[in-house]
Amino acid sequence: MNEFVLNHPLITHKLAFLRDINTGTKEFRELVTEISTILVYEAMRDAQLEKTTIETPLEKMETGTLNENNYAIVPILRAGMGMIDGVLNVIPNAKIGHIGLYRNEETFEPVEYYYKMPEGIKNREVLVVDPMLATGGSASATISRLKQDGVTKIKLLCIVAAPQGIETIENDHPDVKIFCATVDRELNENAYILPGLGDAGDRVYGTK
Repeated sequence: MNEFVLNHPLITHKLAFLRDINTGTKEFRELVTEISTILVYEAMRDAQLEKTTIETPLEKMETGTLNENNYAIVPILRAGMGMIDGVLNVIPNAKIGHIGLYRNEETFEPVEYYYKMPEGIKNREVLVVDPMLATGGSASATISRLKQDGVTKIKLLCIVAAPQGIETIENDHPDVKIFCATVDRELNENAYILPGLGDAGDRVYGTK
C-alpha cells in the first residue's frame, strides 16, 4: 500500500471548513494552501539533504540543506493550481510544470489539451498535485506522461481521495506514493467524491 493518509486533528479541523458549502472563495483558497503545505511536509520526509558547513554566531557546524532545484511541481489544471502556493511555501525554488486535462463526461476518461514541463524534468523529483483523486484517471494519465519524458521519481499529493482513485494509481503506478489529507467513502454515478467538497476547481476560482 503506497498511500499515506494524514489523520491529524488539524487536518480534520481544516477539512470541516473546506467541505462546508458556506465557506467562501477566499477562505477556501486559504484552506487549500494550508492543507497543501502540511501535505508537502509529509511528502518530503524522505528528502535527501546535501552536506554543507555553515557558521552560527558561535561556531562552525556541519548540517544538511535541500537542493530545491532538484524538484518540480506539476499541478493538474485547473484545480491543481490551487495547491501551488502551499507547496512553494516549503520548496520556494521548485520548478513548475503544467498539464491540462479535462474529463470526458460520458466516458470519464481524461483528455490532454496542454503539456509543458521545465527543462531537465527527467532529472527532477516531481510532485503531482490535484485536490481531488476521484477515479484516478487524470492522475494516472499525468504520471504516465511524465514517465514518457523519463521522470522516475514521482509523488502524488491530493487533499481528498476516493478508494477507487487510490486503487487506480496503485494498479497503474505501484511505484508512486500517494499523500492525501483524507480518504472519503465513495464516488457517485457522476464520479464525484462523496461526501467530498464539491468541484474543487469551481470553488477555488469561484466559477459556480
